[in-house]
Amino acid sequence: MATRSQTPVLDTLAAMTLDSVERCGLDEKTFILTRLAALAAMDAPAISYLAHVDPAVKADLTAEQLQDVLVAIAPVVGTARVMSAATHITKALGITVALADAEAEAMAQAEAQSRSEA
Repeated sequence: MATRSQTPVLDTLAAMTLDSVERCGLDEKTFILTRLAALAAMDAPAISYLAHVDPAVKADLTAEQLQDVLVAIAPVVGTARVMSAATHITKALGITVALADAEAEAMAQAEAQSRSEA
């Protein structure tokens, strides 16, 4: 039996995602846009989008491209799902920015403390 992890659900999701990436022949942008469209179609919560922020940034995905995907799927999934997706994406981006700000602040405090001890 495998060693138990502290985060078995997240570990499983990460493994599934990695497997999906390895088996898919789409380029990075198309892959992320397709996944974002699927999240919008199923009215996924903001936390689901959060896992795609970093890959979207690394794929040089633009806000316009994301908007184009939402426009393209709107007739199929409906306006309520598209508006919900836009809200969840905005929230996920806000969480990402807040986490980055907190990390930068913690690093600055650690550096300041290190300087004062020297």
